[in-house]
Amino acid sequence: MIFLELFWTFLKIGALTFGGGYAMIAIMQSEIVSHGWMTDTMIADYVAISESTPGPLAINMATAVGSQMGNQDYGFLGSFFGAFVATLGTVLPSFVIILLVARWFESFKDNRIVKSCMNGLKPAVVGLIGSALISIGSAVFFPTGTISLEIFSELTFYASLVIFAIALVLAFKKIHPIAIIGISATLGIACGYLLPR
Repeated sequence: MIFLELFWTFLKIGALTFGGGYAMIAIMQSEIVSHGWMTDTMIADYVAISESTPGPLAINMATAVGSQMGNQDYGFLGSFFGAFVATLGTVLPSFVIILLVARWFESFKDNRIVKSCMNGLKPAVVGLIGSALISIGSAVFFPTGTISLEIFSELTFYASLVIFAIALVLAFKKIHPIAIIGISATLGIACGYLLPR
């Protein structure tokens, strides 16, 4: 049944990923594609949508994927329940871990082994975020899976570079985040309608 599969898949993702939503992208992508729920290109679109909507990236992604998969077989109610179980699966491990850590944190916060484990997780998180950057970037810039010089002749490549350059400029200027999201969404929508796929 799709709902149990959604719950179990996102429970594993939530339990085994450290470092927040960006670190989860690579594992989510791997799990979602291996189940045949979405393609890499669809996941890149869902990441963009999840980033543009309020809330944490991982929860937004889980909700969107659960809604999509539940809707395919069970319609509106399936969409709602799929979103619920996928989101619950993502959040439940963190919720339980935080409850346990909050209960005993004071007694082991200065423990040498715990500090070493936390220091060891930092490079792993950076690696997961880098993996997500590479996998989503390759899905956006090389959707066919082959790297060729033809990509430099396509208008979508240069539009993506312009959007990236604008995002860099906006990131270092003192502009309200809502304005940055609005400008980015407008440019993305315009490119989606105006540029060939």
